[in-house]
Amino acid sequence: MWHDEFEGTEIDRTKWDFDIGNGFFDYASHTWIEGWGNEELQYYTDSPVNASVKDSLLTIRAQKESLHGCGYTSARLKTRKRDGTPLFNKQYGRFEFRAQVPWGKGLWPALWMLPQADAYGGWAASGEIDLMEIVGDQPHEVLNSIHFGSQGSAGRSLITHVHPLPGGSIVGDWHTYAVEWEPGEIRFYVDDAHTRTYDHWWSCSVVKDGQGVIARRKADLNLWPAPFDQPFYLVMNVAVGGNFPGVPSPQTHFPAELVVDYVRVYEKVGGYGPVPPIGQGRFPWQSDKKKR
Repeated sequence: MWHDEFEGTEIDRTKWDFDIGNGFFDYASHTWIEGWGNEELQYYTDSPVNASVKDSLLTIRAQKESLHGCGYTSARLKTRKRDGTPLFNKQYGRFEFRAQVPWGKGLWPALWMLPQADAYGGWAASGEIDLMEIVGDQPHEVLNSIHFGSQGSAGRSLITHVHPLPGGSIVGDWHTYAVEWEPGEIRFYVDDAHTRTYDHWWSCSVVKDGQGVIARRKADLNLWPAPFDQPFYLVMNVAVGGNFPGVPSPQTHFPAELVVDYVRVYEKVGGYGPVPPIGQGRFPWQSDKKKR
């Protein structure tokens, strides 16, 4: 029901916009957040040097070059304009990327999704879905993740599954990354192999002194299946450095290119049924002992 096959010679600006710079303004705290909140080292541009279309392929290219105080340039494309105006977003469906992914120490490529509107508060109370990311120097593994919980890093909850690619394959080979998202259930796939299903998460919008509060009781939570019951938009990028992959090493190859064959979004035939009950899992106020 929506797709981009990257035909032609230019990025379709009716489908994609660019983040620019090395950070963002947090309107909740009225502060500038450098490094995109992760101490990242790249400056994002909309230059054809960093993002281009040729031969029915999109290439997002991280370069080792100085710009505006940063040592690297790259690109981050998303289906929402920088001012928040929607280009494309969807609640539920199958979201699919076919891509070749760069790897190396300090590289952080990702194919992911964010909420169009922060209906339950700032990150991560309104959720995040990561179809594909890697620890830069581990090319034989793909990470599928969901982020949720309370607003701010302290209250964020994260569930990550590490999927070893079979047969000696690496992320630099062609692979298809997909998520099937339905009410109360999120399923991840790599090359149509089912990697993990999630059916337990939560969202807390309680704020104290401008900061998100970790949920202490069921009454603090938003109604299930929040936050994954709102429209999300698509994001593709190659970050450099940051608190996840660390800094590049002398062996890290630049330019580092994320090559995307297509992005496709499917609607489920017959629609979606009622929301099932929340699955088994631990809430913030429960100890690991209680979970066992």
